[in-house]
Amino acid sequence: MRTKLSHFDFQLPKKLVAQYPTENRDESRLMVVNRKTGKIEHKIFKDVLDYFEDGDTMIFNNTKVFPARLYGRKERTGANIEVFLLRELNAGARLWDVLVDPARKIRVGNKLYFSDEHDNDVLVAEVVDNTTSRGRTIRFLYDGTDDEFQRDLNYLGNTPLPKYIMRPAEDMDKERYQTVYAKEIGAVAAPTAGLHFTRELLKRLEIKGVTFAELTLHVGLGTFRNIDVEDLSKHKMDAEYFRIDAKAVATVNQSKDHGKKICAVGTTSMRAIETAVSAEGLLKPAEGWTNKFIFPPYDFSIANSMVTNFHLPKTSLLIMICAFGGYDLIMEAYHEAVKEEYRFFSYGDAMLIL
Repeated sequence: MRTKLSHFDFQLPKKLVAQYPTENRDESRLMVVNRKTGKIEHKIFKDVLDYFEDGDTMIFNNTKVFPARLYGRKERTGANIEVFLLRELNAGARLWDVLVDPARKIRVGNKLYFSDEHDNDVLVAEVVDNTTSRGRTIRFLYDGTDDEFQRDLNYLGNTPLPKYIMRPAEDMDKERYQTVYAKEIGAVAAPTAGLHFTRELLKRLEIKGVTFAELTLHVGLGTFRNIDVEDLSKHKMDAEYFRIDAKAVATVNQSKDHGKKICAVGTTSMRAIETAVSAEGLLKPAEGWTNKFIFPPYDFSIANSMVTNFHLPKTSLLIMICAFGGYDLIMEAYHEAVKEEYRFFSYGDAMLIL
């Protein structure tokens, strides 16, 4: 079985890693891969409409990205420091898990200052714990209300574009690195398969009778963390918070009972629903943390189709896609994508697996 990391490697020219989104969300390219026939089609994303009908369900992750990247300076030395907010540990105490860069110069007790464009210090934080070589826990020293604190965080923060996008975040990223249905604030990375959907396309799907189920999984950096073991059974995913409510469960299970298509939009939606499977093989309400790592061989219980972007070599995302679509077919599709110069990763093109 394909349980070795090296099986999921391929040559990806750097020029194919998308640096900007397409002008219109639903006009990115769409590769359609049929698991039963092995057929590969080349379409435009809005053509996804042709593959779904009355009674089918699409499952969306409604997490919302917050501006998690802050640029500040260290006390006394004034050295520049980048702080990446991972998750809030305690709202009342304003404690956060963060990554810092460069990490080697930051010690417990150091104060970090974050200023506006006029060099006025808006936020001050103190390092209170070293958790890993790069990770820290910091406490923001702030006297205002929670609303004021969130306002200042949003004001100073930058859209947390992944490092493989080799440019600073721009104003347009605030809107484009966010799905049109994003609601629940908490992600440090976008559920990128959903970036292709427009409100108009969602309305057209709804008119066809496609139903929508929303869940929340707050995407963390663990999704993108390098796998450093050859034996995939030894890889441990970072935990991410998720919630699936009774309304979403009812929608999904109704389609499942009627033998309809259930489409997981994105790997995060797929991970969430596979974490919440009942003994009868149905979706069940759930809330908590998931560190589920899906790799071949794996029997999927809920979704029978999925929308996903094109992922980087040797990542947990590609490995999950191979588990769902079949290793040989997906790797063939990826080689075809490179040959046809599809655009890869967050701002890239999409794949529909049927």
